[in-house]
Amino acid sequence: MKRHFEDLQLGSIELFCLAAEAGSFTAAAQAAGVTPAAVSRSISRLEERLGSRLFVRTTRSIRLTDSGRTFYEQCRQALTQLVEAQQQVMGAQAVPSGRLRISVPTTYAHHRLLPLLPRFRAQYPQVTVDIHISNRNIDFVAEGYDLAIRVRAQPDSSLIARLLEDAELVVVAAPAYLQRAGTPQTLDDLPLHECIQFELPSNGRRIPWLFQLQGQEQEFAGEAGYSIAHDVLGGVTLAKHGAGLFQTYKFIVERELADGSLVEVLKPFGGRSRPFTLLYPHGRYVPHRVRAFVDFLLACRDEWGTL
Repeated sequence: MKRHFEDLQLGSIELFCLAAEAGSFTAAAQAAGVTPAAVSRSISRLEERLGSRLFVRTTRSIRLTDSGRTFYEQCRQALTQLVEAQQQVMGAQAVPSGRLRISVPTTYAHHRLLPLLPRFRAQYPQVTVDIHISNRNIDFVAEGYDLAIRVRAQPDSSLIARLLEDAELVVVAAPAYLQRAGTPQTLDDLPLHECIQFELPSNGRRIPWLFQLQGQEQEFAGEAGYSIAHDVLGGVTLAKHGAGLFQTYKFIVERELADGSLVEVLKPFGGRSRPFTLLYPHGRYVPHRVRAFVDFLLACRDEWGTL
């Protein structure tokens, strides 16, 4: 195997990461127990070796360049993996610890994941959880995520995918809306109703509603006076206040269906679902904190109906 680190020392990379996180050479020096001049010299040698500036320096502060930020994101993950590998060999990781960085969509965060996290941390108090609630696609390596939960996840050979559930879809409306506009009886009635639409933030495409008709899968994408982007829960709120019909996941509106603030319609045409999948990078070594969370979440799947 060819060596790559004769000149590019790991110690210099570690000092670079400390400076990037602290925002100054002085603070990085204090954290590392060296002088600010030593940090500055080390990073200058690193920049010379890379042929690129990593920081924009002023008399009072430093900030990462675009190249520096890219280099930092990759180096931080690599250093974390090195530390974890060392700890695994030394036996220090028998108890999962460290920061767990998770990306999760709005719906799954509020109605599935977040209610479980206090129990996870009670079981693994040395693991800190960094939760990013967003519906956008992420780059695991560049953004430093450990896990993500996604709906309709695309196949990716670099990721391990574990199915969490096929989430049932339902069409709901407020009693006040149905009293005003009538209750749809067939799919042909939908164009006569206010059908709240959700748009994909990435391309503005409206997500079609999914149905079954005589054993055949059907889709409906109608025009509407309301469209929601980014946050599906906005469509639920609109429906609860009488704006119209909305198709969403049943687990989101179970409480409203139980208390009568929303009513399910078009039940004979239901039964369709979308899959939610847990994703994490493929590799020979999966950190203990990641493995602990995957096992915990998969064990909780059967309990979600009671949350």
